[in-house]
Amino acid sequence: MAFKVGDNAVYPGHGVGVVKAIETKEIFGNKQTFYVIQILDNGMKIMVPKDNAASVGLRAIISKKEAGEVFKILRKKNLKIDNQTWNRRYREYMEKIKTGSIYEIAEVLRDLFLLKVDKELSFGERKMLDTARGLLIKELSLATKENEKNVEEEVKEIFGIEEEVPLVAMAAAAEAPKLK
Repeated sequence: MAFKVGDNAVYPGHGVGVVKAIETKEIFGNKQTFYVIQILDNGMKIMVPKDNAASVGLRAIISKKEAGEVFKILRKKNLKIDNQTWNRRYREYMEKIKTGSIYEIAEVLRDLFLLKVDKELSFGERKMLDTARGLLIKELSLATKENEKNVEEEVKEIFGIEEEVPLVAMAAAAEAPKLK
């Protein structure tokens, strides 16, 4: 897929960015064209060789129809969550996030929320929950043309979270020791 300046693009593991420029640079005597992408969440700039864009997983924002599929994944709750050790789960979930697939990221978010009901999440898993949430909310808001707050409210509703607390703070609060 070819991107133009101003297009939104998803870079795996970093999230949604905007193509700010398309530049040609000479590297070791070879001219190469790059997409200059600025990540929306943190302002980081990434240069992706145009010829390697597909192989690094650079892709367009999902469609509104695909966003509906993501919400179906989030609502699927009658699953058995793998009871492996937290570090093994963490590696598996990190691999899913790195693919850049919105569907895999949705599975990670859903699985971590379901797991959190049964057991305490590790610090790494709580951070991963927040990362998956951020990646998902940003892309879903662009795909559905809704503001991020509305999309986050819909996700909270799916998981039965009612209070006005950011999801990561809510996850941390659930893990805090209970005073008697």
